[in-house]
Amino acid sequence: MRAAHDVAALAAELLGMAAADQQTSVHANSDDPAAQLAWRRLTARHGDRLNEIMDAFGWPTADLVGEDAARAAWLVAQHADRQLDVQRRALQLMRQAVKDGSAGPRELAFLRDRTLVNEGRKQVYGTQIAGVKDGSPIPWPCEEPERMDELRVEVGIEPFDEYVAKFAVA
Repeated sequence: MRAAHDVAALAAELLGMAAADQQTSVHANSDDPAAQLAWRRLTARHGDRLNEIMDAFGWPTADLVGEDAARAAWLVAQHADRQLDVQRRALQLMRQAVKDGSAGPRELAFLRDRTLVNEGRKQVYGTQIAGVKDGSPIPWPCEEPERMDELRVEVGIEPFDEYVAKFAVA
């Protein structure tokens, strides 16, 4: 049994990592090389720390750290783009947590697509956007584009057109 204060400290740490991530994520695609470098360093530090957390606790599930901190761990894994080993490990542990009913299939789908794209492979759910063409977001290539919306619904993700409409500039 893990000490409650250890788990509370872990939850607080994960929440802090996610907050820092969200504050600096605007720099991910910045024209300023220094801002991009700061973002890369932050996500690398967080990826390294998530790897240590996975060593000690496995996947930080909602049952362990609470819903918000579990989502924070997922966000850190999502943004560990230059640490495929961390993403692959998180994907494996999260996949087992979903099977055990202690993690959600929606977040797993996003992490699976992100990892596949980072490996240079086709994604499954169309969650990763390659760019914008004529004002419309275009997903990275998908394994079965004709089934993308069906697969999305199976894991609790809205159809692609509804999803990208949230990002449309009014």
